[in-house]
Parts: sequence; structure tokens; C-alpha cells
Amino acid sequence: MIETLLGGLLGGAFRLAPEILKWLDRKGERGHELSMQDKALEFEKLRGAQRMAEIGAASEAAWNAGAIETLREAVRTQGEKSGVRWADALSVSVRPVITYWFMALYCAAKTAAFVGAMSGGVEWIPAIRVSWSEADQALWAGVLNFWFLGRVFDRVRP
Repeated sequence: MIETLLGGLLGGAFRLAPEILKWLDRKGERGHELSMQDKALEFEKLRGAQRMAEIGAASEAAWNAGAIETLREAVRTQGEKSGVRWADALSVSVRPVITYWFMALYCAAKTAAFVGAMSGGVEWIPAIRVSWSEADQALWAGVLNFWFLGRVFDRVRP
């Protein structure tokens, strides 16, 4: 009788075992499928982000190319004459007038600093040292290089 009971229980357990294994296998497959879908979604997000970055880079490159071309055209047309005499004369005089005006203001400011130091009781050599700094030396060197080295480059250019 125990054998019959054990036989029935073991037979039932062996009959249920494949069904339980199939259920566990389907559960694993669904988890794997879900994991694969998550990976595919993540991949699509990365691919979309990369495509957006490519589009952004292409549009930035196109904008930069357009900006450079616009700047090149503006510089090229600056040197062209308009045919109106007074307008051409005014156009040619703008840079020198601004340069002379800036230099006059700069010299006035430096002279005022020197005179202020002298009227404050400072000797004239220390007053010069106070009013002429390293920044002034750098500015002066830049102005001289601009005007005189520019002529050298103009002679060398074909």
C-alpha cells in the first residue's frame, strides 16, 4: 500500500516536474526577452543621440562656413570704392581718425597722470616711472609692430 501511495505521489511529481520546468523556462525567456528589449531601447536611444549630435555638428559647420564666407565678403568689399567721392574719402579716413583720436586721448591721460604726480611733490623721473607701466610698453610695442611690420609684410606679399 505504501508502494502504491509512493508510486502515485512520485508519478504525479514526475508528471508535474516537466510542467514546472517549462513554466520556469518561460519565465526565464520572458525575462531574457524583456532584457533584450531594454538593451534594444537603450541602443536606439544612443543611436538617436548620436544622430542628433551629427545633425548639430553639421548645422554648426554649415553656420561657421557661412559666417566665415560672410566675413570674407565683408572684408573684401571694404576695400572697394563706391564711386561716390565724399563717401570713399570718409570710408578711408575712419581708421586713421580713430587711431589719432585714441592716441590723443591716451597721451592726454598719461600727461595728466604725470602732471598729477609732479604736482603731488614727486620728482620727474619717478613720476615718469609711475605714469609709464609695463602695459603701456606692451601697447606701444603693439602699435609700432602694427604700423611698421605691416609695411614689411605689404612689400613681401605679391
